[in-house]
Amino acid sequence: MEPTPDLPEILYIFDPLCGWCYGMSPVVERIQNEFAGRLTVSVLSGGMVTGEHVGPIRQDWDYISAALEQVEKVAGVQFGPAFRALGAEGSRVQDSEPPSRALTVFRQLDSYNQTASFAHAVQQAYFGEGKDLNDPDTYAVLAADFGLNVAEFQRRWALPETAQATRQEFAAVAKIGVQGFPTTILRIGNQGYVLARGFMPYDAFASSVEQALAQAQ
Repeated sequence: MEPTPDLPEILYIFDPLCGWCYGMSPVVERIQNEFAGRLTVSVLSGGMVTGEHVGPIRQDWDYISAALEQVEKVAGVQFGPAFRALGAEGSRVQDSEPPSRALTVFRQLDSYNQTASFAHAVQQAYFGEGKDLNDPDTYAVLAADFGLNVAEFQRRWALPETAQATRQEFAAVAKIGVQGFPTTILRIGNQGYVLARGFMPYDAFASSVEQALAQAQ
């Protein structure tokens, strides 16, 4: 679904494999719901784990596992036992492209501006339930949950054109100059206002959105 041209737009720049994004996605989803009619939300995938960085989670598990407690404490989300178990086992391949392709397809099929909700659902499937984001069947369940045509979703997910569009999105995010994930930007006309670099609790984030909207008037 294309953003409504005359409304301000939040660009939520995240990566499905980013733990701090897992904390921020519910905040952005709530903004999407509570500011409905005042702004739109677009979710961009940044490609955090691509190319030579793709590999078994064991390569980064020491770093990831050390960060989990801090993310849980600060952001109030929970990393489920299944995710912790797959991290300890170590063989699950981390690759940002498959879940980002799912987001590309969701945008094509979504009629209700639910992209932030879908992004959160993908991360909940991974970090909460330990689902395999490299497996197309994971997205079949999510597509059904959002009332989409599952066969069409899976067909598009597998297309080379979808992979190409997703990689172009990674390149576009890099061109913006985003240094880390999550980053949230409010775009009003030709003006851009950085709302947050990293996680921000809902009340502080909503206040930042209100201030940016007021400043732009």
